Amino acid sequence: MNKWLEILIGLILIVAAVYVFLTFSSWGQAALTVLKGGIVWFVVLIGLLFLLLGISDLKE
Repeated sequence: MNKWLEILIGLILIVAAVYVFLTFSSWGQAALTVLKGGIVWFVVLIGLLFLLLGISDLKE
Protein backbone atom coordinates (compact mmCIF):
# COMPACT_ATOMS: atom_id res chain seq x y z
CA MET A 1 0.00 0.00 0.00
CA ASN A 2 0.96 3.60 -0.36
CA LYS A 3 2.68 4.88 2.79
CA TRP A 4 0.50 8.00 2.99
CA LEU A 5 -2.64 5.94 2.49
CA GLU A 6 -1.64 3.64 5.36
CA ILE A 7 -1.09 6.61 7.68
CA LEU A 8 -4.38 8.19 6.62
CA ILE A 9 -6.36 4.97 7.14
CA GLY A 10 -4.73 4.45 10.53
CA LEU A 11 -5.57 7.94 11.72
CA ILE A 12 -9.13 7.74 10.40
CA LEU A 13 -9.77 4.44 12.17
CA ILE A 14 -8.38 5.70 15.47
CA VAL A 15 -10.36 8.96 15.34
CA ALA A 16 -13.54 7.15 14.27
CA ALA A 17 -13.28 4.67 17.14
CA VAL A 18 -12.78 7.42 19.72
CA TYR A 19 -15.63 9.47 18.20
CA VAL A 20 -18.05 6.53 18.28
CA PHE A 21 -17.10 5.75 21.87
CA LEU A 22 -17.61 9.34 23.03
CA THR A 23 -20.75 10.04 21.00
CA PHE A 24 -22.74 6.88 21.66
CA SER A 25 -21.87 6.43 25.32
CA SER A 26 -25.58 6.76 26.20
CA TRP A 27 -26.47 3.38 24.64
CA GLY A 28 -27.75 0.55 26.76
CA GLN A 29 -25.39 -1.17 29.17
CA ALA A 30 -24.89 -4.26 27.00
CA ALA A 31 -24.13 -2.31 23.84
CA LEU A 32 -21.73 -0.06 25.69
CA THR A 33 -19.92 -3.04 27.18
CA VAL A 34 -19.46 -4.62 23.76
CA LEU A 35 -18.38 -1.30 22.31
CA LYS A 36 -15.83 -0.71 25.05
CA GLY A 37 -14.62 -4.26 25.17
CA GLY A 38 -14.10 -5.54 21.68
CA ILE A 39 -14.93 -3.37 18.74
CA VAL A 40 -13.18 -0.18 19.82
CA TRP A 41 -9.99 -1.97 20.79
CA PHE A 42 -9.97 -3.91 17.53
CA VAL A 43 -10.37 -0.77 15.43
CA VAL A 44 -7.75 1.11 17.46
CA LEU A 45 -5.24 -1.72 17.06
CA ILE A 46 -5.86 -1.94 13.32
CA GLY A 47 -5.43 1.83 13.12
CA LEU A 48 -2.15 1.64 15.01
CA LEU A 49 -0.99 -1.13 12.69
CA PHE A 50 -1.64 1.01 9.62
CA LEU A 51 0.00 3.99 11.30
CA LEU A 52 3.14 2.00 12.12
CA LEU A 53 3.28 0.53 8.62
CA GLY A 54 3.06 4.00 7.13
CA ILE A 55 5.77 5.38 9.41
CA SER A 56 7.95 2.38 8.62
CA ASP A 57 7.54 3.07 4.90
CA LEU A 58 8.58 6.69 5.43
CA LYS A 59 11.97 5.52 6.68
CA GLU A 60 12.70 3.73 3.42
